[in-house]
Amino acid sequence: MGGTQLMYAVGAMLGLVGAAKVFQKWNAGDNDTGKVAAAWFGSCIFLVVVATVLQSFFGL
Repeated sequence: MGGTQLMYAVGAMLGLVGAAKVFQKWNAGDNDTGKVAAAWFGSCIFLVVVATVLQSFFGL
């Protein structure tokens, strides 16, 4: 498994964890659910962008 595929796999796992955390906050009625969802979504997007950049520059 290449480095890019590993980063995609880690991103997928983090996405699942983030979705569970957001779902828990949403069910609890917390007011900051949108902020937490945006933070998790942003971190997953960042991970995918970093993996793509590493692949294009270094061929990992």
